[in-house]
Amino acid sequence: MSGNAPPTVRIQALRNSMQPTERRVADAILDAPDEVVELTAQQLADRAGVARSSVVRACQAFGFRGYPQLRVALAAELGSGAPAVTDHGGGVLGRLRTAIDRAAAALPASTSLLDAEGLERARDAVVGAGRLLVVANGLSSPIASDLAMRLTAAGRPAEVIADAIAQQISARQLGSRDVCVVVSGSGANEASLRAASAAARGGAAVVAITSFAASPLVDLATHALVIAPAGTSFRDELEHTSRAAHALFVEAFVDEVASRMPEAGGAVRAQVLEILSDNLGEAALDR
Repeated sequence: MSGNAPPTVRIQALRNSMQPTERRVADAILDAPDEVVELTAQQLADRAGVARSSVVRACQAFGFRGYPQLRVALAAELGSGAPAVTDHGGGVLGRLRTAIDRAAAALPASTSLLDAEGLERARDAVVGAGRLLVVANGLSSPIASDLAMRLTAAGRPAEVIADAIAQQISARQLGSRDVCVVVSGSGANEASLRAASAAARGGAAVVAITSFAASPLVDLATHALVIAPAGTSFRDELEHTSRAAHALFVEAFVDEVASRMPEAGGAVRAQVLEILSDNLGEAALDR
């Protein structure tokens, strides 16, 4: 995991792998980081309902030597001047604008868990794959479909299969020259994990696109691309389950893949534009 990630982002990404008492510490921090930064270790332990030793262990699991180092990092994050979210007032349009502003304010941190070398290796694996299978289930399915379509339109043919059993059958037929991209926000979707395991069993590389650095999917993956959750707390992420950051990442990632195969991509783009032109012409005639 990138060491440049803000502490709240790191905590969200690692929370799922922690012991119950340490998760309570994580939740207490994520729910009110501006209050926690003013607390002593014992006060945080009292707030979370755990022993002080659990606070120390949690801080170490987050990648800090202890609670003082976490407090310093939290203070730096809180003082970095994150843009304030404007309250656009009541009504449907006002609430919608406020929600979009809140999501936009969280997007800059979405790539903070990525490292350049790991991202390059994942991109090169996708570019050089023989067969490329994209898998997802549940709320991540639209992201997988979008990724496969964009890759194919960029000259890097990709398959996407909706049925969970068919995913496993296809993944099991992948070999050492092939790649299976698995999109799962939680990294714990059982159907997606079965497909990833089937692909790995045949020797294929598994590229995971997920929100949590510690998850069963990351453990299976050859390359893990962790997109930081967009929620301001773990509870917020569970309630809203935003995939906006994943969607933006997919667009940028496809552009990077296309940049590594300009000749094939250029030819396919010309074909895509021709198809779009033909269909737009038919639509115009129908009006």
